[in-house]
Amino acid sequence: MKYLHLDSNFQPFGKSIAFKAFEFNGGELHIQITERLAAKSSVTITLRPQSFRDMGLLLLAVDALKRMGIDHLELLIPYFPAARQDRVMVPGEPLSVKVYADLINAQNFKKVMVFDPHSEVTGALLNQVVVIPNHHFVKKCIGPTKDILLISPDGGALKKIYKVSQYLDGIPVIECSKIRDVKNGQLTGFTVYADDLKGKSCYIVDDICDGGGTFLGLAEKLKEKNAGPIYLIVSHGIFSKGFDQLEKQFAGIYSSNAFSTLKHKSLTQINLEELL
Repeated sequence: MKYLHLDSNFQPFGKSIAFKAFEFNGGELHIQITERLAAKSSVTITLRPQSFRDMGLLLLAVDALKRMGIDHLELLIPYFPAARQDRVMVPGEPLSVKVYADLINAQNFKKVMVFDPHSEVTGALLNQVVVIPNHHFVKKCIGPTKDILLISPDGGALKKIYKVSQYLDGIPVIECSKIRDVKNGQLTGFTVYADDLKGKSCYIVDDICDGGGTFLGLAEKLKEKNAGPIYLIVSHGIFSKGFDQLEKQFAGIYSSNAFSTLKHKSLTQINLEELL
């Protein structure tokens, strides 16, 4: 197997096939595979897309490889774009995750690997999909500690967090909820379904941290219920509003490098290659 890493900062499988990527003056993307490859070779492409431009580069790379006679292509796309847009909330919106899935499916990959997608919708839409769960990732973040609580931030996280609990030999789960206004995204009504957390260390586990509003609001409520140190574990750390507010509430913040490579004194980032 050979590897084409379209993000130079993300090379989980070793050395990349040599290529050049650039943009013409008219704005068109272009790629050239500069390394000679034997026909019928197998190639895994890796990509951490953060824009539709990145998806365009992927499609061009696939076409270039096929024209070189490569007939076995696999894809590692750990953060699947638009995975949160997995339903139409108000009229006039697209079902964005399906748009991305259709683009991927049209390339006829032999395997498509994604890491801890937001919901089961992503896996249902993709052909030849292999979903990498967050179980081992969470275990690496927590370490050998056992006398703790796992915190499910909302109903959407419940199914996955109970599977994590089972993987971790039955660490207790505390269920929580929130109310989100689908029109403006405002969060209210944070609720922790426990009377007394007895000073135990609490690990909030979720798939994505974008701005962090969910976790900041929940941390306040956990402290009202006598939580001990609170930690945040997210598979995909976007952290669009930085760490200033998060580090005030959390004793530790963990993410993988599935979305991007980040360095911050409050963040422990687990490399995805350790999880594959």
